[in-house]
Amino acid sequence: MAKSTKEISSSANKISVLAQNSTSKEISQKQASFNLGIEKNADFGDVGMGVLSDGTPYLNQRGLAALCGVQNAHIGTISSQWNDDDEKPRIKAIKAILEKAGYTAASAHFEILHAGRTHYCYPAEVCLAVLEYYAFDAGSNCQPEARDNFRLLAGSKLREMIYSQLGYDPSGKNSAKFERWHERIALNYQSAPKGYFHVFNEAHTIIYELIMAGADIGANFVVDISIGQHWSKHWEASGLAAQFERGKYPHRYPDSHPQSKSNPQESWCYPLAALGEFRQWLQDVYLEGGKFQGYLQGKVSKGQIAPSVAQLAIATLTPPALPKPGG
Repeated sequence: MAKSTKEISSSANKISVLAQNSTSKEISQKQASFNLGIEKNADFGDVGMGVLSDGTPYLNQRGLAALCGVQNAHIGTISSQWNDDDEKPRIKAIKAILEKAGYTAASAHFEILHAGRTHYCYPAEVCLAVLEYYAFDAGSNCQPEARDNFRLLAGSKLREMIYSQLGYDPSGKNSAKFERWHERIALNYQSAPKGYFHVFNEAHTIIYELIMAGADIGANFVVDISIGQHWSKHWEASGLAAQFERGKYPHRYPDSHPQSKSNPQESWCYPLAALGEFRQWLQDVYLEGGKFQGYLQGKVSKGQIAPSVAQLAIATLTPPALPKPGG
């Protein structure tokens, strides 16, 4: 029975959280460039890589050349000859490798305009086919770098390497972790009046690190309330209230939070002139003075987070001091 092949196009190999289009037709290079964007990209030494907006991992031309141990121009020639009527033996061999893996490609790369310049993006499956060719099938042009890299990156390992290097989650699980926090941001990112700040926006780094440590941030885990309560007490006790005048602003919770039933809720906002005081207090008193640790220990005792989450968050949010001059 003939093995079915998948077409590498702007709708092919979508990540599992996206709907598959079983009837997708071939998309030309011009159409692909229009439909696709670059989600993430970076250079690691000589290897440039990224992830397209449909979740497809790729290497750029220079990166693929480096893995294959050949000049950048050789990879460019593969692209330019990909659809020649008189198909060159090298192109025929690479396409055969690709088809054996279950893929076809209308072109070797996508041209994507990103950040003001054109990027030449070679999908991971094309990269592996070219890498295998230069590892074993190029005759006198076989490259030891290609063999070494193919052994390291065969199968799904190239995809996984690109995702890992870029911190990209193809399952979409990390995106779901941030969903409820993002809902609050969407409702409140501009809610403080001009000239004032509010604790919710200033707590973003703490909330982010808690989510990354594994905390389920939601209706029962609103760390900015804890920060706000302690800061308000400090505001009065330290004499800041005599120096500055704070005010109230409407804060809203998304429908996924039971607190939304009493929207909008009045919350304190503070003048920007006091922002330096707040950030110093947040680091010295709340984070390093034991208040944050006490808040997390309360969550641990209620079974709302694991002890490891609390330990990781505390360790991450206690940055090292700058070295002393001459030290």
